[in-house]
Amino acid sequence: MATIDADDLFPSDHMLRGVSTGEVTQIHRGQQYADEGDRFEVDGDEFEVVEVRERKLGDLTDEDAQKEGMSDMDQYREMLNRAHDDYEWDPDSDVVLHRIEKR
Repeated sequence: MATIDADDLFPSDHMLRGVSTGEVTQIHRGQQYADEGDRFEVDGDEFEVVEVRERKLGDLTDEDAQKEGMSDMDQYREMLNRAHDDYEWDPDSDVVLHRIEKR
């Protein structure tokens, strides 16, 4: 278990606000940014990474998108397109789930 910087795991202020309000409870990233048991703070509250595992981008569901603060997978795809230059959705791409819980 380590203390990590929340900004390293969550790449935007919008996502950090979602973590703080409980709207964001997970994030998928292109690589692993934390280990299970790692902790971080947002607005004075402590959170723990409780699950880290590899998935395929095409396996994500509307429920996953909602746990990342989006309304559905369409909005999730739009966010990825805005966040990354020349982004192309590839359902076979590997991503890493980081699920968190407030302590």
